[in-house]
Amino acid sequence: MTMVTKKMKKSKNSNSIWRQPLAVVGIGIIVIWTLLAIFAPWIAPYNPNAQDAAKFLAPSAAHWMGTDELNRDILSRVIFGARISLPYSLLLVALSATLGSIVGAISGYAGGKIDSFLMRVTDVFFAFPGIVLAMAVAAALGPQIRNAVIAITIVAWPVYARLVRGLILNAKQNDYVTASSLLGSSSLRTLIVDLRPNLSGPVFVLAALEVGNALLLLSGLSFLGLGAQPPASEWGSMVSLGAENFDRWWVGLFPGLAILTAVLAFTFIGDALRDAMDPRTAKALRD
Repeated sequence: MTMVTKKMKKSKNSNSIWRQPLAVVGIGIIVIWTLLAIFAPWIAPYNPNAQDAAKFLAPSAAHWMGTDELNRDILSRVIFGARISLPYSLLLVALSATLGSIVGAISGYAGGKIDSFLMRVTDVFFAFPGIVLAMAVAAALGPQIRNAVIAITIVAWPVYARLVRGLILNAKQNDYVTASSLLGSSSLRTLIVDLRPNLSGPVFVLAALEVGNALLLLSGLSFLGLGAQPPASEWGSMVSLGAENFDRWWVGLFPGLAILTAVLAFTFIGDALRDAMDPRTAKALRD
């Protein structure tokens, strides 16, 4: 009876972490943007590329967010922009986490010269500011959303490599890893079966925290003309149009707010995940 009570109390405490106001707000914002992206053709009042309105109309009942310099409805473009900005941000985080985890796992488990070589390569990427390196790679590959994703992936993977390497170095000293090796398990099996469960949680938390940063980098490249190309509805390129027409405040304000809300939402969710998986922080929240 006592064990059941303890389990119920533990489950209740764990669930209470997700009742943090900021976590709920973040989840709600992402759910809203996800629904808008999925149902964009039915929710958007106009075709995002249609040029059938007047130029630079201020926000009104007909156009809630106004129109841009090419007579397009900004609300419709912001809604359709979620179909580009959010999925590509998640994609590049998934690619970065996968690449960085593989490099970090090999480095930490192999050790020796392999570890030294891979960490020196990682240090080279850390030596350059992320946005500068991403700009250089994107410019070399050509202005395109796919190339922007590749550029940011190249910039973002080292942080995952460092994290996974540290976790591997710590975990491989445990007795169960030694026992697995003595039983004849291959290095690949040891990494996947024995060590992977210890890596998944921290990597997932880091990935959740990095989605917002990835969205900012992707929008920044599009702002500079190195990401999504016209007439694609992408938030960063829309803010760029607003910068060119600064006296029409609505052109850049609303896509900028879309970026702000999405980045804050992913940050709130990442913080909640970190608190949930950190026993000391979770205990402090419960107390």
